[in-house]
Amino acid sequence: MTQDTDNAAVAMLHNMAHMQVEHNAQVHPDWRQQGYEYYRAIWVECAEMLDHFGWKWWKKQAADIDQVKLELVDIWHFALSELIRADRLEDNIGPRLAGLTLAAEPQPEAFRQAIEKLALSTLRTRSFELEPFAAAMQNLPMSYGELHDLYIGKNVLNRFRQDHGYKTGTYQKSWQGREDNEHLVELLGVVRGDSSIPLAEVPQQLYQALKGRYEKLTAA
Repeated sequence: MTQDTDNAAVAMLHNMAHMQVEHNAQVHPDWRQQGYEYYRAIWVECAEMLDHFGWKWWKKQAADIDQVKLELVDIWHFALSELIRADRLEDNIGPRLAGLTLAAEPQPEAFRQAIEKLALSTLRTRSFELEPFAAAMQNLPMSYGELHDLYIGKNVLNRFRQDHGYKTGTYQKSWQGREDNEHLVELLGVVRGDSSIPLAEVPQQLYQALKGRYEKLTAA
């Protein structure tokens, strides 16, 4: 990797970390001192991800790759929170993830084993280890650029949820029979597909798109 590529990867990492700190502060202004069990959220997300990917040998299952990628992004939210809180977020994480050699196509068993190793290491250390997470990205496969873009999308959705009653229980996660994550994937594709929208404006444009569809589909 060139120095410019490394610098870009570090900038993406800092961008995600900045957005994560803002979101955590929205959940609780003093989030660093609350002792939230980010490790627990990570291993629970690992189990949910395997359900989306498929692991049952007694029934036919088709992997929902879009949802699997969003689950991996959810894990990255909690991982960033843990790394930031523990002062372990180092610049080299960006280039390490950007420099992964990705599989040409999904490697089902290698991916499942990477997720199990991630869950195991999380339970053992009550923290987050990058290596099994990176292995999951390699074998899904999922690039660092895609992780960054989907992170922006899911971060915006998380903020949207908080603004619309997620903590109080009034938010509707299902919009006309489809989870908000599914709507997010569609709308993110539309916004990111519009070359006239600068990257810096993507979060606000996506937020407004979510707001418009939510109000339309959940109106009484």
